[in-house]
Amino acid sequence: MVIGIPKEIKNNESRVALTASGVFELKQNGHHVLVEQGAGKGSGISDAEYENAGAEIITDPHDIWRQADMVVKVKEPIDGELRLARPGQVIFTYFHFASSSTLTEAMIGRGAVCIAYETVEKPDGSLPLLKPMSEVAGRMAVQQGARYLEKPVKGRGVLLGGVPGVPPGRVLILGAGIVGVQAAKMASGLGAHVTILDTNTDRLRYVNDILPPHVVTQYSSQYTIRKMVQTHDLIIGAVLIPGAKAPNLVTRDMLKTMRPGTVIVDVAVDQGGCVETCVPTTHENPTYIIDDVLHYCVANMPGAVPFTSTLALTNSTLPYVIKIANEGWKAACTNDDTLRKGLNIVEGKVVYQGVADAFDLPRYDVQEILV
Repeated sequence: MVIGIPKEIKNNESRVALTASGVFELKQNGHHVLVEQGAGKGSGISDAEYENAGAEIITDPHDIWRQADMVVKVKEPIDGELRLARPGQVIFTYFHFASSSTLTEAMIGRGAVCIAYETVEKPDGSLPLLKPMSEVAGRMAVQQGARYLEKPVKGRGVLLGGVPGVPPGRVLILGAGIVGVQAAKMASGLGAHVTILDTNTDRLRYVNDILPPHVVTQYSSQYTIRKMVQTHDLIIGAVLIPGAKAPNLVTRDMLKTMRPGTVIVDVAVDQGGCVETCVPTTHENPTYIIDDVLHYCVANMPGAVPFTSTLALTNSTLPYVIKIANEGWKAACTNDDTLRKGLNIVEGKVVYQGVADAFDLPRYDVQEILV
């Protein structure tokens, strides 16, 4: 199989979908790998390293899309990439279809086979390809939140850890999944007072077991959220419904009850955001202010730390890339229940329920597609 690795073109996205080690493994399995010139530069991987591992360096990204049987990316196709996908071509990346009708319609129209990292799901409900980037994003949420709480950038002027004689900052985390737990670890490590909300009591018990006593768990409800946003300095949205649009837990009217300079970091922005006033931003222009509340809604947070993120991501994706390359997408998805759940759109047909529900589209039975 011919596997193509284009350079990411999303704003300040420096990750790359495959390391030189991954190229070497694919070559060992008899596959041909095309890597766009400079694709790994932001992650510290030179073209020479890719060539030494057996890749062919391509200068024109159009050639990669034209030749590749499977295109492996980090982020969803955007702008000019949307028209480059071919019927039957496999695209393996983070899609987050439920947050973009434009992307969904484009991929339906192109007839590609779209396998989404974020919906590859194990029998226990865990998401192995979303987990590593959720870990990065959860930790970054606190790192960025602490920065934007500083007064020169319009925050409240609060030091999360406090100092002797001064109480620490207060962090409210919505969701006790991977993002929420990692955020709680970081915030509590800084010495902040942390409250984490969820409707899953098993997850709340888990948080109680692994995190220190100054991380408080509470069952989530609209009443509780409405009350707590009034007294917390940093609010982190960490809600995920796999493959579906995130619910709006923090509504517009709640902003007026928050203290001026409160910071919101909505990690759920990839799936539409769990804050009603969330609008996707970029690393170049990461924040905006509504009702004196600072919003940080960068849609590719881990892209800011590509040396860490690329390795963490490819450690998880490479086995699936090899499986698809060795077996073909149909056989790989037939033989692997976990990978099969990654199928979102197949040759113009939506096969993932969350995407169909988001845009009121018909959903086709994936088993019939695989026959």
